[in-house]
Amino acid sequence: MELRTRVSDGDRDMVVQRLQQAFADGRLGSAEMEERLERALTATSRGDLVAVTADLPELPDETVELSSTGGRIRRAGDWQVPRRLRIESEYGQVRLDLSRAVLAHAEIEIDLRLGYGSATIVLPRGATANADGVRTEWGRVTSEAPGRPRPGAPHVLVTGTLPYGRLRIRLSRRWRGR
Repeated sequence: MELRTRVSDGDRDMVVQRLQQAFADGRLGSAEMEERLERALTATSRGDLVAVTADLPELPDETVELSSTGGRIRRAGDWQVPRRLRIESEYGQVRLDLSRAVLAHAEIEIDLRLGYGSATIVLPRGATANADGVRTEWGRVTSEAPGRPRPGAPHVLVTGTLPYGRLRIRLSRRWRGR
């Protein structure tokens, strides 16, 4: 997550939701809530939004599950990446392109359950990924991304089983002009 990247209205709305939850939980007083809302609604970069919520807990969220027996599971473009994603596919293909996605979480967990299928995960420039938690038998895991988290950059933690499947993690080749 490049901190200088410009933010969208959707990015601002997610931060407003976190602020509203923090206010409802009693973590913020009304004066501080007003001040942070003003900063969130006028933010122009991801760094501005991170500063507004740095001391607040993440919103609780559920694991999003996607499954297919033999078809394709694809996510690309401007999509909201959940904190936790579980994907099951016995014979199909999975392609998750995070390079232009909305990444509201510093760490994203992806749990893959692929029998004979294959998966490709495309990360934005500067992101990191760790796939050490993926178990294979005859499958293969390759990653071109750095494995250790970096401050201010999204980190993807990949776990799961690929008995005969393949996983490829790579960085985006296109420039993010946002």
